[in-house]
Amino acid sequence: MHASQLEVFRHRCTAIAEEMGAALERSALSSNIQERRDYSCALFDASGRMIAQAAHIPVHLGAMPRSVEAAIEHCSPLHDGDVVILNDPFAGGTHLPDFTTVAPVYFAGELIAYTATRAHHADVGGMTPGSMPLSRTVFQEGLIIPPIRLVDGGVRNDAVFSLIVRNSRTQDERRGDLSAQLACHTIAQERIESLLERIGITTFQNQTNALIAYSRLRMELLIDSIPSGTYTAVEYLDDDGIDEKPIPLRVSVTVAQRTITVDFSGTAQQCAGPLNAPRAVTESAVLYALRLLAADDIPMTAGTSLPICISVPIGTILNPLPPAAVAGGNVETSQRVVDVVLHALSQAIPQSVPAQSAGTMNNWTMGGTRSDGSPFAYYETLGGGMGARPAHPGLAAVQTHMTNTRNSPIESFERLYPVRVTELSIRSGTGGSGFQDGGAGICKSIQFLQPATVTLLTERRTLAPSGTEGGENGALGQNLLTRDGVTTTLPGKGVVEVQTGDILTILTPAGGGYGPHP
Repeated sequence: MHASQLEVFRHRCTAIAEEMGAALERSALSSNIQERRDYSCALFDASGRMIAQAAHIPVHLGAMPRSVEAAIEHCSPLHDGDVVILNDPFAGGTHLPDFTTVAPVYFAGELIAYTATRAHHADVGGMTPGSMPLSRTVFQEGLIIPPIRLVDGGVRNDAVFSLIVRNSRTQDERRGDLSAQLACHTIAQERIESLLERIGITTFQNQTNALIAYSRLRMELLIDSIPSGTYTAVEYLDDDGIDEKPIPLRVSVTVAQRTITVDFSGTAQQCAGPLNAPRAVTESAVLYALRLLAADDIPMTAGTSLPICISVPIGTILNPLPPAAVAGGNVETSQRVVDVVLHALSQAIPQSVPAQSAGTMNNWTMGGTRSDGSPFAYYETLGGGMGARPAHPGLAAVQTHMTNTRNSPIESFERLYPVRVTELSIRSGTGGSGFQDGGAGICKSIQFLQPATVTLLTERRTLAPSGTEGGENGALGQNLLTRDGVTTTLPGKGVVEVQTGDILTILTPAGGGYGPHP
């Protein structure tokens, strides 16, 4: 097949996933999906192999194949008009706020493909508003949904729909966001049908196979560019919010004959707090870290992961057993997996690995009631500093690595919730100095106009992002609460009941520097 034909096919499929995402953004009700774009969309072939994905959230997309596998395994045969929903972290999901929907695509009576969406819902129940609690078990984190039909033959299962909505503190948002996810599949069905009418089923299948084979070849060539050998590293999470001890993640990366083996033996056992990462999240972070090393974009298909062997001992923090708490594994532990894999590979290709970025999504949630008695719940991640690169400084105030969401506009934030943003600024000078300086973090201060419950799940409050090749570390993050003019330091992970007039300030970490300062 000619390369130009393959490239056209790749972009046709990617455009379908992008249009799904655009429809979800426009029709969703919550600010987390509409404004922050905390969602992802992808296409799979009839056997569940990924064909294409939109440029959405890395931690969503790398883990999504597990969800499609679970939907097929538990709900087959899927018929025309069916949609499966799931969020169970131990059956294809990541953490409970991420609702995944999977739908088959039929053409001329034949199963051709599957479409999938994943969106972070700002509240799905659980022990604290926002469903990102300082939990000790997954049962404290919200409603658990195994793979189940939400739509059967084009008819929505209103009993299941109502059950999901009723378990949220913000039911109107859940109703609107779920409806928006379902609408995406209708658009994808129409676009795939249009593509099939133009090129036919046989050509679609042949080009799918060719694209997957091409992605595999590209990953093999990338691996082949890394010197053969075994490289080891260890990185630490600050703590799990329950025990103050740092948590080690150990990796051994072996490169040989166009294959790469990533072995996490020696990594800490699953923890008491919510930083356990389901295996799908760990796989997603490894795949992202390797793709990051490519000089240009490797198509993200099922073929991309074929030359990669990942070994994660069962019962560790990176492959926990139920009912482990997992709310923060998807957002925090995934970031440290990227750090430890890149740390190991920096021994082989130091010229290709940047200094460490902020290394946290700086998660915070709040919830309570407005002055009119209506409930509210809000979830946000904050950017930080990017690590410096060999030829360029790190960027300031950006989302890095496993996250790719947008900043919440102050205007809509203050309009929708009883808060006032008193400061949103760049922490100038906080990036690690070096031949190339690391990017600076962010300062965000929020004054509460009503009492609320606030939950913090943040990292890099005690262990700073490292510089590399002689560059200095980036600045630590910090969480502060100001009440009646007195400011106190909050832990990196915890729950606090704020009162009217209180100000929460989140200072996000900065990126490390690259190379010695000239």
